[in-house]
Amino acid sequence: MSDHVSYVSDGSPIEVVLEGGPEDLPRAFRTGRSTLISKKLKIQHRNGYEHFELVNDSTDITTAIFRWTMRTKIAE
Repeated sequence: MSDHVSYVSDGSPIEVVLEGGPEDLPRAFRTGRSTLISKKLKIQHRNGYEHFELVNDSTDITTAIFRWTMRTKIAE
C-alpha cells in the first residue's frame, strides 16, 4: 500500500462490488460490506494477487465499485 491513503468511507460500512478479474474468484469476494479506507484492493487468489481499483470516485459513496486492473504473482 502507498504512503498516501485516501479515505473512501467515514468508517461506516458501505457496499463493495468487484468487477472483472478471474471467473473463479470466490463469490464471497465479489460483493459485501466493508469500512474501506483505500481506493485500491489486493486480494490473494491462487498463487498470486488480484488488484482492483475504485471506479466511482466520489465523497458520497453508498456502493463502492472496484474494477480489476491486474494480477501479480507471489514471490517465492
